[in-house]
Amino acid sequence: MNKPLFPDVIVNGQVIPSTAIAAETQNHDGPRDKPGIAWRKAANALAVRALMLQEAERRELEPDPQEVAPGQTETEDEAQIRGLLEAAIDVPTPSEDAIRAEWERDPTRFRAPPLWEAAHILIACDAREADMRDQAGARARALAAEVIAKPRSFARVAEENSDCSSRAEGGFLGQLGPGDTVPEFEAALRKLGEGEITADPVLSRFGWHVIRLDGAAQGAPLPYDAVRPHIAEALEKSAWTAAARDFVAELVAQAEISGAELKAS
Repeated sequence: MNKPLFPDVIVNGQVIPSTAIAAETQNHDGPRDKPGIAWRKAANALAVRALMLQEAERRELEPDPQEVAPGQTETEDEAQIRGLLEAAIDVPTPSEDAIRAEWERDPTRFRAPPLWEAAHILIACDAREADMRDQAGARARALAAEVIAKPRSFARVAEENSDCSSRAEGGFLGQLGPGDTVPEFEAALRKLGEGEITADPVLSRFGWHVIRLDGAAQGAPLPYDAVRPHIAEALEKSAWTAAARDFVAELVAQAEISGAELKAS
């Protein structure tokens, strides 16, 4: 008999059917032409989930669902896994020496937010509609080529073509900081040099942006006392993640698993 391409997963005798794995694959990335990758990720995730629920049951932990967002409460399984991790993992508070050592490793990493001065030309479209997106993209590329060839024409081209209210200011947006624009726009700002215009327009949920960076100011380094709480929190989260990974590895090492590709290390 041929071995099934996508077998059930068995964790310490508990069968996780292929139908459950198939439903889980929607939560995992994988190339369309290689469905096995998303399947393996889903199988591994459900195997780990089963291991943790089994361990919570062995420890006789009672689920206590909590509200995680307005109107959204944990499922009993989620609450039981959280309770298990809270019971099993206890990481120490980072020492003052560890926090300062992390800061001293490169104090210039910790800066005030940068500021940008920028202008743009927006060709609005519904990015979900392929035909509309393509037509708007072609128009945006033509405008980008025009203003790159004649940079002084940017304000005029923005006034005549932009679908943003900033067209009244020649596309000028003023000073911008992190989080002031959509992520795609901010990512482009971080890559541009002063005076540079995006040769390839940037697509966001609002449409296509032809962006010009007029100026950039990197934030000044922050003093130790200002960043100490953030460093302490980051170190504690890192330690917790490592401890959680080790805890799961211990469960895997002690388990009998088939149909998933989990490793104890």
